[in-house]
Amino acid sequence: MIDLIFPDGSKRQYDDGATGKAVAASIAPSLAKRAALVKLDGELLDVDQPLPHGGHFEILTRDSLEALETLRHDASHIMAEAVQELFPGTQVTIGPSIEDGFYYDFARDEPFSLDDLAKIEQRMKEIVDRDEPIRREVWKRDEAIAHFKSIGEAYKAEIIEGIPASEDVSVYYQGQWKDLCRGPHFPSTKFVGKAFKLTKLAGAYWRGDHRNAQLQRIYGTAWSSEAELEAYIHRIEEAERRDHRKIGRAMDLFHLQEEAKGMIFWHPKGWTLFRTLENYMRRRLDDDGYVEVKAPQLMDRELWEKSGHWQKFSHAMFTCETEEGEVLAVKPMNCPGHVQIFNHGQKSYRDLPLRMAEFGACHRYEPSGALHGIFRVRGFTQDDAHIFCREDQIEAESTKFVRLLESVYRDCGMELHAVKLALRPELRFGDDGVWDVAEKKLERAARNAGIAHVEMLPGEGAFYGPKLEFHLRDAIGRTWQCGTLQLDYVLPERLDAEYVAEDGSKQRPVMLHRAICGSLERFLGVMIENFAGAFPLWLAPVQVTVATITSDADDFARKAAAALRARGLRVETDLRNEKINLKVREHSLAKVPVIAVVGRREADLGQVALRRLGSDGQQVLDLAEAVNLLALQASPPDVARSAGGAESQSPGAVGAMEAG
Repeated sequence: MIDLIFPDGSKRQYDDGATGKAVAASIAPSLAKRAALVKLDGELLDVDQPLPHGGHFEILTRDSLEALETLRHDASHIMAEAVQELFPGTQVTIGPSIEDGFYYDFARDEPFSLDDLAKIEQRMKEIVDRDEPIRREVWKRDEAIAHFKSIGEAYKAEIIEGIPASEDVSVYYQGQWKDLCRGPHFPSTKFVGKAFKLTKLAGAYWRGDHRNAQLQRIYGTAWSSEAELEAYIHRIEEAERRDHRKIGRAMDLFHLQEEAKGMIFWHPKGWTLFRTLENYMRRRLDDDGYVEVKAPQLMDRELWEKSGHWQKFSHAMFTCETEEGEVLAVKPMNCPGHVQIFNHGQKSYRDLPLRMAEFGACHRYEPSGALHGIFRVRGFTQDDAHIFCREDQIEAESTKFVRLLESVYRDCGMELHAVKLALRPELRFGDDGVWDVAEKKLERAARNAGIAHVEMLPGEGAFYGPKLEFHLRDAIGRTWQCGTLQLDYVLPERLDAEYVAEDGSKQRPVMLHRAICGSLERFLGVMIENFAGAFPLWLAPVQVTVATITSDADDFARKAAAALRARGLRVETDLRNEKINLKVREHSLAKVPVIAVVGRREADLGQVALRRLGSDGQQVLDLAEAVNLLALQASPPDVARSAGGAESQSPGAVGAMEAG
């Protein structure tokens, strides 16, 4: 007999070899019909699979969030069956579920077309309607190899050949179609439903190796309901509309090119955007007690070896060798340089905490295939800082940092979505006792800062210490991991950092590695997509365009632009001999937050008509009044708070109406 413990805490006994479906039927026949999977001690199993032992037990229906990955995996199998029915002779290779969907790689001489996707989708729906039963069989390895070779599935046979000879393999039948798979799967194809869509075609090399045959990959997405599918499609369409690469081109912010892979060419407007964010961050750091430093771009290999970075990251470092035999590395991170500055001159316990910041230009080798716009580059700027502190200051400094980070995200129009604690990796420096202390202190600091839930990420910490990851959420619900806080006892030890304690002894400081934006380039990419290019007034590269209706107003337009510039606004004029509707349309497409329209009447009265991005109306004001109003509204959030006038002002309230 086996004992099963249900989610409500109740216990029941069942015969050895009982299946999950039999257990569900003992509760209610209707539950047995709806059971899609079962979970035993955290492991998902087929409903028809004999339960191997007792334990904590739960029955999952297809609508369960935990069943979604299996639904997508089943959808990939249904797609593979549809492809082989429609295109005989096609070989299947691998077809996993992935975030938001699934894919399958196919070996076929003739390329698939986008028109083929509609045919495959239709056949998939027919397979769902057939309600084909899905069942698992266990085969001997060598028998499986021989079978798949006999039916022309060479790739499947090769996969099985990589399995140890002593192991059996599981094969899932879907009606008469079958595939090598670990499972689990739903009881039949009808459980998948029809809330799926094939999304795109791509190329892929067998086993990810460019020396192998090229395959054809079909991607799809699958959800529990049509409503979820429609919401996902809407998010994808929104994401495409907001793509920072498209907006960057349209707004003339930056470009990338093959001759400098992974490096960004910032254009004047884009560099204005960059400097505005950097200056904002610099003011926030100044106000929070940081000192700014600048460490060298090139440092000797010996220092990187001593810090431990060479052993871990040398494959990602750009290096050069001098005629004198020195091996120098372009810095991929700032921390060793900051320790050298800390070590220069004696430090006392009274000097701590020392918050040392740098907008450090870093370079890391990223494979060409991994590069993506300004999100994933080889050259980037970190809003990096290292806090050198005493043991008793760790939690207070960590809490202070979390509050600063939350404030910055609010100012930038985004919210902190989740905080995750990355725990000790398998390869690490320092003993377990040090890691125990570090992990507990970071978790406590997050909770002290008001973070209600901290998700644990086993094995994902840095090699020198655990780290808090801060995930923000944008306007269409996507999450991005930008900020980090890393607690490090190791690097001060390896690089001989020390301070004089109150009792005169020499002690090691603790290092807090921290960043809010992470990479300024990536953070700006997130902001571009969050606002769809319609930046809040304080951040917009061009804040106001003064546009004339007639040439009679040119002189007054120049006067208005000069008055606005004198108050620190970024202003352009449009004096072209074009209709005002054309000018308004063009500058609206360029995402200029405010267009100040002037004609002969406005010039005579000393007025401007303000048109806000996203609004059909206009506001007519005297020039002086308009200048004062826009200067106030264009104040960065931190400056406005210091002036005491805009504590509650939303950063997206002016000039960002399209962001929602």
